[in-house]
Amino acid sequence: MSLSVFLELVEIKAKTASVFPFLLGTLYAWYHYHTLHIPELLVFFVAMLLFNMSVDANDNYQDYRRSERTEALHFREKTNIIGVHHLNPSMIGWMVVAMMVSSAVLGLWIVSRTGWPLLVMGLFSFAVGYGYAGGPRPISATPYGEFFSGFTMGFVIFLIAVYVNVFNVADFSWSLILSVYLASGLAQCAISDLLLANNIADREEDETLKRRTIVHYLGLERSIIFFYSLYIVGFLMLIAAVLLGLLPKLTLLTLITVPFVIKNARGFAANPVKKLTFPNAIKNLFVTTLAQVVFLALGVFLNI
Repeated sequence: MSLSVFLELVEIKAKTASVFPFLLGTLYAWYHYHTLHIPELLVFFVAMLLFNMSVDANDNYQDYRRSERTEALHFREKTNIIGVHHLNPSMIGWMVVAMMVSSAVLGLWIVSRTGWPLLVMGLFSFAVGYGYAGGPRPISATPYGEFFSGFTMGFVIFLIAVYVNVFNVADFSWSLILSVYLASGLAQCAISDLLLANNIADREEDETLKRRTIVHYLGLERSIIFFYSLYIVGFLMLIAAVLLGLLPKLTLLTLITVPFVIKNARGFAANPVKKLTFPNAIKNLFVTTLAQVVFLALGVFLNI
C-alpha cells in the first residue's frame, strides 16, 4: 500500500475536524487558566490522530464488508477505496485494530497522569468510534450520525484538550463542561454539517446500502434546510460565547467567514453532488474552524 492510498484510506483530508478542536481547546485552556501540560497534550494529540484514522479506516472497511453481503457490486469495485485499489481487507482490519490499541495505550498513560474524567471521556469516544461504523447497525447509518460526529469531535476533543491542561488547577464541573460546550458550538455544527452534506450527496448510494440516515427521514428539501440551520446555530453559539466572556472579543472576527460559508452552502444546496460540490462543505469546515483558531489565538495573546 502506497502512502497516498493509506492517507486516502484514513481520510487524512478530513482531519481538520479533529485538529482544529484540539487547538481550540488548548487555546481555551490558556485563555482561562494560563497553564499547559505539554507532555500530556502532545501524547493526546498523537492518540487522537491514531484513533481518528482508525475510525475512518474502519468505516471504509465495514462498508466494504457490508457490500460483500449485498448486491452493491458497483460500490465495492468503483467507489470503496479497498475495492478500487484492490487492498487486502484482512490487512486493513488488523491495521485498524493496531491503531485503536495504540491509541488506547497512549490514552491510558494520560489517564494515569490526569484522572478519571479523561477515562470517562475516552471510553465514550471509543464507544462512539467503534459504533460509528461497526456493529449490526452503525451510527453512520442512522439519523444520529450528525449529532455524534459533531458532539464527539467538535466538543469532546475540545473538552479533553482543556482537561489535560487544567486537571490540576480547575474542577471538572458542569460549569466547565457547559462553558466548553458553548465555546465549541461552531466547530460542532460545522463538523455535523460536513457529515450531513456527505449524506445528502450519498443519498442514493445510502438507500442501496440500506443506510437510514437523517436524509432518508427528512427528504432532500428539509435536509437542505437543516444544512443551512446548523451553520446559523454554530455562528449564534460563537456570538453567545463571546458575549458571556467565554471567548475573547477578537474571536468575533470569525464572522468574516459568513459570506464565504453562505456562498459555498448555496453552491452545494443547488447541486448536491459528491465530486462536484461536496468539497464546499469541507472548505466551510476548514475556513470557519481555522478562522476561529486564528482569531482566538490573537485574542488570547493580545488579551482582546
